[in-house]
Formats: sequence, structure tokens, C-alpha cells
Amino acid sequence: MRTRTVGLIAVSTMAALGLSACGGGSSSTSSSSAASGSAGGGGGSVGKVGVILPDSASSARWETADRGFLNEAFKAAGVEADIQNAGGDKAKFQTLADGMIGAGVKVLMIVNLDSDTGAAVVKKATAAGIPVIDYDRLTLGGGAKYYVSFDNVKVGTAIGEGLVKGLKAAGKTTGNVLELNGSPTDNNATLFKKGYDDAIKAAGYTVTDSQAVPDWDNTKAVTVFEQMFTKAGGKVDGVAAANDGLGGAAISVLSKNGLAGKVPVTGQDATDEGLQRVLLGTQYVTVYKAVKKEAEAAAKLAIALAKGDTAAADALATGKVEDTTAKTQVPSVLLEPQAIFKDTVKDVIADGFTTKEKICTTAELKAACTANGIS
Repeated sequence: MRTRTVGLIAVSTMAALGLSACGGGSSSTSSSSAASGSAGGGGGSVGKVGVILPDSASSARWETADRGFLNEAFKAAGVEADIQNAGGDKAKFQTLADGMIGAGVKVLMIVNLDSDTGAAVVKKATAAGIPVIDYDRLTLGGGAKYYVSFDNVKVGTAIGEGLVKGLKAAGKTTGNVLELNGSPTDNNATLFKKGYDDAIKAAGYTVTDSQAVPDWDNTKAVTVFEQMFTKAGGKVDGVAAANDGLGGAAISVLSKNGLAGKVPVTGQDATDEGLQRVLLGTQYVTVYKAVKKEAEAAAKLAIALAKGDTAAADALATGKVEDTTAKTQVPSVLLEPQAIFKDTVKDVIADGFTTKEKICTTAELKAACTANGIS
């Protein structure tokens, strides 16, 4: 998930970029047809870009942030784009991809629901001569042309280091930690876990239970954490939750047991709810990933490819990430995350990711906002 604005990892060329609930919204960026749309004026000889987002249940960001930022970037470039959401449905994901490939998009950008489904789509698009950009999640074994994301091990490290900071602030130099991990089918969840696992164990704390939550489902997360909490006999010193939704699930269980705010809990994505919990003290840290920068970086790549300018795309993707299934290195654009605590919630607002009006909504939150420099 910079001082106030997340920077790119040692990428001199990236200066040119200028630059974690439910449903499956599938609106286009134009009303020209049900299956395709235009982000602003016609792209002329520039090809159309197809984008498939995964859902809006694993994180609110896909619809509240990514869609809008991608739309803005394509519209500003005058490039046609069809942005759809699979709504967590693998069959729909494949159907959307088939429609875009059949419609002749010049570039396909996807956030996979799992690597198997994603790989089938990547291979079908590649066979049709359409380059694929893996957005946010790497499709293992897929063979995407490029990958745009955050350094996800560093995201996990920020989660782990944030939890350690919270444990020490609570006077715990040793203690038992429960880990509530993301979906086992999401490669990012594996990378997040590596990051926070290493940070927690290096600081001398003990991970007593570590469970994955299928599909990042927040409702399932409540059940999973209740079982973990019961198994631990209620003895928990800290909770490493892989995103704000899972953190909220853990906090709901802690709250029922009178422990909300007494046990540090983590998250990521800097959702409005996560930021509010950080301000109120029930969640100790979230991790901010500047989605606007991520979306703009991916759009920059897609626009170059839509124009047939592979050299420009290659110049942007200066990083490399290993596809551990295919044993290949994928050209990548990787961005830096930022841990957010009470006193830095204001950074997320200043960056334009959310607003004071969305965060400071109650008397208690207004007081917390004022106390932490949000005015």
C-alpha cells in the first residue's frame, strides 16, 4: 500500500508518468454500446483498451478509486476504454474477456480473480495478438506482457512493522500474534504474508495462528477469526490483518469481547472505514497505496501499446518481478507503499485519495480529526 505522495521505485523514466463491499458493476466509459465504451473523444487510429476489474467485495477500492482514475487517464489521452467489473464471478470474468478479445481491443488489462482463470484469459488474448497488462495482481503462469503494482512484499513489511510499533506502544516486547491472511488464490496475499511474517518474527513476537480468508470475503473473515480467537482462548496481543476489510472483521470480534482498541490490528488500502478506525484507535495502522499513481502508470503503458509504441512501454516498465510458476521475469512498474498511523491520516487526504468530509463524519471522528491535524 514518500513523505506524502508515494514514489516509484528507482525508476528514472517513471518521472514521465506525471504521476487492501459487493456488486459487479460493469459500466463502460461510453454509451456507444453495451460491451464497449469511450473514455472521452474518439481515439482515432489508436486502438481500444479493455480493462477487467475483479469485484468490489475484496476491497472497495476497485470501484471507488481504480475505475475513476483509469477513466480519467484514458479520457485525458483521448483513448477509448471499456472498463468492466467481473463481480467476483470467474465465469463472468472469462465472458468479459472473450467479448473484449472478440471486439478487437488492442490491449487488455486485468486484475485476476485467481491465477488459473487469469492465465486462461492471458493466453487467449496473447494468441490473438493482444498484449496483456497484469494490474495490481500478477497472474502466475499467465505470461502477461507487463505488470503494474506496488512492491507487495514491502506492503506486507509495512503491515508487520506497523503492528510491531503498536505492540511496543502497548508495552508488549513479546507476545502472541494472530494472522488473518488474504485469499489463498491471490499471489499478492502470499507476498503480503511474507512481508509481515518476517517483520513480526524478526522483532521477537510469536505467530500462534495464521489463516487465509477465501476470496478476501469479510463475512467469512469474521467466522475465521472467531475460530482463531476461541482456539487461542482469547489470549491475543496483536492481529496482522492483510487489508482493512479483514482488519474490520477482526475488530468486530475483538469488540464483542471488550478488546477493541486494546489489541493492535493492522490493515491496508487506506479505505475510509480503515482510516476512521485508525483515528478512533481500534485499528493501529493501515497501508496507503496511491491508487491514482498505479492507475496512471498502467494507463500510460496501455496507451503506449494501443498506439503500437512498444519501445515507450518498455521504457516505462524498468522493474522485474518473477513469475514463480512460469519461472520468468515480468517487466514491471512497481510503486512504494506508505504506512498510515493516526498522525498521518492527513497525508492520505492531502493526496486527494479521500476527503475530510468522508472521514470526519461523527462528533467523535471530528474531534479525532482535529487532534490529528485534519482541519
